Amino acid sequence: MHRRNVLALTGSVALCALTSSTGSSLANAATSAGLAQTRLVAEAATLFLGALSDRQRIEVQRPFSPQPKATAAHFKGGMHGDLDMVGEQYGQAMWSNFPVSDVPRPGLSLDSLNNTQQDAAMALLRVMLSDKGYRKVLDIMGSDQALADTGTPFAAGRATYTLAIFGTPGVSGLWMVQFGGHHLALNVTLRGEHAVLAPVLTGCLPAIYEQDGERIRVLAAENDKAFALLDTLDDKQRRWAIIGHPVSELLLGPGRDGETFVADGVKGSTLDPRQRRMLFDLVVEWAGILNDVHASPRLAEIEDSLDETFFAWSGPTSCKADRNGASYFRIQGPRLFIEFSPQKPGGDLTMHVHTIYRDFQHAYGRALQE
Repeated sequence: MHRRNVLALTGSVALCALTSSTGSSLANAATSAGLAQTRLVAEAATLFLGALSDRQRIEVQRPFSPQPKATAAHFKGGMHGDLDMVGEQYGQAMWSNFPVSDVPRPGLSLDSLNNTQQDAAMALLRVMLSDKGYRKVLDIMGSDQALADTGTPFAAGRATYTLAIFGTPGVSGLWMVQFGGHHLALNVTLRGEHAVLAPVLTGCLPAIYEQDGERIRVLAAENDKAFALLDTLDDKQRRWAIIGHPVSELLLGPGRDGETFVADGVKGSTLDPRQRRMLFDLVVEWAGILNDVHASPRLAEIEDSLDETFFAWSGPTSCKADRNGASYFRIQGPRLFIEFSPQKPGGDLTMHVHTIYRDFQHAYGRALQE
């Protein structure tokens, strides 16, 4: 109503000025909110570092060395010690979808910290992530603990999850937090009002476990939202979406930074508004792990590029109620690559999954570098 009054009184020039002023105010508010959120994360990181001994601090805080591309790092491991275990290395940072006993992560594991230090580490994660993102991390760690409790030939459990900080926490400089274990890798890079969460590995084994009398199904939302979207596709859209061959491994797993594939699947521009919303909500399960303030700009970019985003599927088109399926799916768009890949180890594809989220331009804070 206010805009119509301005237009009636002073014409379109005044309306343009008002729109520009409103846009500027919104941008300033977003910048202020981003700076405030970065400050909170930096303060939590500083408190964590302050709780450590000098020796521990040297171990957990490393230089941050921006570079054009991450590289593959190879280790020999597995039950017989002769399998090729691949990690992705960026400077001194390292993550993988293999256990920490096979691909060592830099930093300090939770079992090397006392209770106060562990609380400070988890407080850092809490302020860095969204509510749903933090809950997802806890569920994945709980799954890994359930696996450890059954006995494994490799390191497993919450105690093996490791935290490292690269650079100096603050608002003006570029720095990164890395946290993860067997089925989790978070790489969060911060500078000014911006934070980037990429790349991200999530996964689980087992997908279903009990904790304190509660049944927990890990990555349930990712699975259920994907099947729900598939169910809305008509025959033509399904023919586009379904890949004609099985896919059982991550195409862009650790060590594959910067690689691309020709997109296939059903294109976002062919989806109706409800289907587009469902596709976006599915992507949020990864991009929304980051806290709401820092995630907002990236989510807006993803939503704006849905026309050029593809959804592809391989495997069964149905699953049992309240249980993950055995199907692979992929989401690929401008600078966006997501995979959900059930895994054979363990013998039940519905109980073991690896997923990857990549942002080709922003990974490791490359877009934030001077």
